[in-house]
Amino acid sequence: MKRYQFNEITTMQYIFLISGTQVGIGILSLPAQLADIANTDGWIAIVMGWIISIIASTIIIKTMEKHEQDTIFDLSRRYFGRIFGTFLHLAFVAYALLASITVVFTSIHITQVWVLPNTPNYLIMMLFMLPGFFITRNGVRVLGRYAEVVFYLTLWMPILIAVPLQKGTILHMLPMLKEGWAPIIQAVKTTVLSFLGFELAFVFYPFLKEKKHAVKAMVIANSISAFTFLLITITCFIFFSPDETPSLIWPTLSLLKTIEFSFIERFEVIFLSFYLFVMSTTGIPYIFTTVFGISQLIGKKDHTIVLLVAVCIFIFTSFLYNPSYSHIQTMGSWWERYGLWGAYFFPIGLFIYTSIARWFQGGKNK
Repeated sequence: MKRYQFNEITTMQYIFLISGTQVGIGILSLPAQLADIANTDGWIAIVMGWIISIIASTIIIKTMEKHEQDTIFDLSRRYFGRIFGTFLHLAFVAYALLASITVVFTSIHITQVWVLPNTPNYLIMMLFMLPGFFITRNGVRVLGRYAEVVFYLTLWMPILIAVPLQKGTILHMLPMLKEGWAPIIQAVKTTVLSFLGFELAFVFYPFLKEKKHAVKAMVIANSISAFTFLLITITCFIFFSPDETPSLIWPTLSLLKTIEFSFIERFEVIFLSFYLFVMSTTGIPYIFTTVFGISQLIGKKDHTIVLLVAVCIFIFTSFLYNPSYSHIQTMGSWWERYGLWGAYFFPIGLFIYTSIARWFQGGKNK
């Protein structure tokens, strides 16, 4: 009998769960970051980052294929023993917790700046945590269903973002490679960090019903994210001048301010209200990974109690701490720093180590 037979997700849900985790808060500032490093050639770095993310995510799947019923928390103990395995277990939980904190507080900050400037952050935190608790409590199957619903619910958003293209000028994109390959290579680091989220395959892979489609699903998920990144970035580059784009804090939201309808004002508020669903598909999987990992560590099969404690801590913290934009940036930089190691370098090392260990064991698990 499968270990997670009653909590399995379909291939489509797996795709939307991974892509939803990737397309989160980073998309709001990515065009400005790329323009600052590589000017309007930054879109090329997205393509390169897409290729790298597919390679890294494929390595993760190939590692997990050897242990179809295990998560990264099981593998850490299996291959690294009790002490060092526990350290790796805690490291992955800490990484997921850092990502959760960054996404949640960034979402609150953006909501306060653009939608509810006079609303205390603890009230917004409560509004975020209530639905998040019920979704996370019910496990990966509900997470997958939620990610799928949000994907279909927000399909209109990329199309709408492309509307300002008719007012822009394609000349902003020319000439290509205006400063050579060096700035583009430098910008690749920014793009590969925007694809963070596929590393949660270490946790979600055992829940996938049809594991034979796992690699294909990861390619599709990364491609959906890459298409979204490219569409928004190129639209910003064409609409804004190369000099204006790097100066914008949230260029995607600034782009939306230019969209006008005769029957509605401040359309970016409506857009951002729906985009909160997209940001939730980034934060909730990381919150689940955090509480699931802690529950595994203390030997609890049900993660509800740990989740309830985590939600209470988030709400209590929001009473005492309201991070500024600079603090948000600091949290994001720490997440990116650890994400670079956890999502790109660690999978390679783990794949090599587990392959060698299995070879010494004659291809058999312990």
